Amino acid sequence: MPGDGETMGPAMSTDTASAPGSDDTAAPPRGPVTSASYSITVRLTADGDPASIGRIATAVGSAGGAVTAIDVVDSRSDGLTVDVTCSAADASHSEEMVEALRTVPGVKVRKVSDRTFLLHLGGKLEVASKVPMKTRDDLSMAYTPGVARVCMALADHPEDVRRLTIKGNTVAVVTDGSAVLGLGNIGPGAAMPVMEGKAVLFKRFADIDAWPICLDTQDVDEIVRTVELIAPGFGGINLEDIAAPRCFEIEARLREKLDIPVFHDDQHGTAIVALAALKNALRVVDKQLPDVKIVVAGGGAAGTAIVNLLLKAGAGQVLVWDREGILSPDDDRLTGAKLELARRTNPGAVRGELPDALDGADVFIGVSAGNILAVEDLARMAPRAVVFPMANPTPEVDPVRARQYAAVVASGRSDMPNQINNVLAFPGVFRGLLDARATEITDGMLLAAAEALAAVVKDDQLNANYIIPSVFDPEVTHAVAAAVADQARHEPGATAKVREDLG
Repeated sequence: MPGDGETMGPAMSTDTASAPGSDDTAAPPRGPVTSASYSITVRLTADGDPASIGRIATAVGSAGGAVTAIDVVDSRSDGLTVDVTCSAADASHSEEMVEALRTVPGVKVRKVSDRTFLLHLGGKLEVASKVPMKTRDDLSMAYTPGVARVCMALADHPEDVRRLTIKGNTVAVVTDGSAVLGLGNIGPGAAMPVMEGKAVLFKRFADIDAWPICLDTQDVDEIVRTVELIAPGFGGINLEDIAAPRCFEIEARLREKLDIPVFHDDQHGTAIVALAALKNALRVVDKQLPDVKIVVAGGGAAGTAIVNLLLKAGAGQVLVWDREGILSPDDDRLTGAKLELARRTNPGAVRGELPDALDGADVFIGVSAGNILAVEDLARMAPRAVVFPMANPTPEVDPVRARQYAAVVASGRSDMPNQINNVLAFPGVFRGLLDARATEITDGMLLAAAEALAAVVKDDQLNANYIIPSVFDPEVTHAVAAAVADQARHEPGATAKVREDLG
């Protein structure tokens, strides 16, 4: 799940960059910041000393952890059995907390459970029936013989499949496992938990039934053909965690072949949320999109999509930096998508490294890798700068220190204000596409989604620490879905024709 910018290592392409709001390869910074994703429950036995519970909590705190619950499992005259739930900064930090508990006098560690692994036992999805199956009548209508009437009707009127089957509310989350979060090319099986999580988010935020499709191939032709063959059962295709540049070709070919929308969330979900956040950030600093200089770090999937949408929205000056330096059309090393990106953004053939690109820049957007930029380099930017270091969990530059030089800072991290997270976009986008029975997704729909997301933040709410709404704001999905559906219905040929009557 805005991804939910992908990440790359220094001097590496953003082909493996992760979507904002997702986790990444780099270990989170050690310190006081703890996370539920590294939470554990430790079962202890403690002696009858009333001070034992206090010593337990103190031990966790002394190790830098955060106690979130202490539950008494069993109480006897000679002592207690206690479950202590606590959050850590990373896996090794969890081990440190357990070791600290082992040293508490009168306390014995019995069992340690990783809550994240427990949550994944048996997977995160299930199939549930929407219809009762209690009587012979139920059986005869839902299955044979009654279902045959519906099948024959669909054979005569294929346009009704969206209304009489799950197709109208179902999305395939398709991956080849080649660029999973920031973990890289870990394969389809290891990618499954991420795709399941994406499906959970679809259901939670947009009531869409999504299903993970993890393909055991990284051949473009095989992926395209496989998705083409399964497409009749889905109302939309969400491509996920497929490495660039392969993802560009797969998306383009599927869009050409299929009569349902194809959306690569790592690209377009990231772009929608980044544009929405930037629109509001520019309102805070009283600047206009056509007038500002924008620097994008990362020329892979996410960076390319962000640049494309920025230009469609009216951005006037954009430079892109990647491992080759500032992407320039006269650079013989550039080919394919990067060369095209250079031609569209840097007609003056400016050369240099990332700090050079920042000279006089109003906006920095990072979808690259952690710690590639010294915070002091931000001093080269224009006054009242906007800085979006979105690599996760380690941003391109420290967001806290960046506030010394920037008027507005946003990142992909959930523990800081202004989290740029793809879950703000993709559920609403697909809800709108499905509601409109869209056959494609266009730049106009992406722009409509960004405009609607930005507008969720009202004038009296907008400030430097609140330029993008919370992922749990109930208005987000509704606003994005309505805007996308409306745009789809107003674009000629973008929606499927349906009959007004059934039967």
